[in-house]
Amino acid sequence: MEFKEYQKLSRRTASYPNIGKKEEDKFLYPVLGLLGESGEVAEKIKKLFRDEEGVLNQERKESVKKELGDVLWYLTQIATELNLDLEDIAKENIDKLYSRLERGKLKGEGDER
Repeated sequence: MEFKEYQKLSRRTASYPNIGKKEEDKFLYPVLGLLGESGEVAEKIKKLFRDEEGVLNQERKESVKKELGDVLWYLTQIATELNLDLEDIAKENIDKLYSRLERGKLKGEGDER
């Protein structure tokens, strides 16, 4: 599935309360959802090491996959609320990373390295 298609199809399932006072605050709910789902991914990985000595079994892998799908959904809704295209976001990110790779700047700190 292409990002454009996912962005369009996932939008049909976007139903969340407007927690901001202004129309342009609609991105707040999916931002909070993204934080929560990211935490769930981290929790699954933590339990992998706590309960399974770091050995990834298929069941754990599938549970992480489901949470990553939720992360993708919330990320997509934030982009859509901000009138951003996931295809553009992905391309710009790859361009940035390859620029860093070519300049030997993958490690380090700062957005502008």
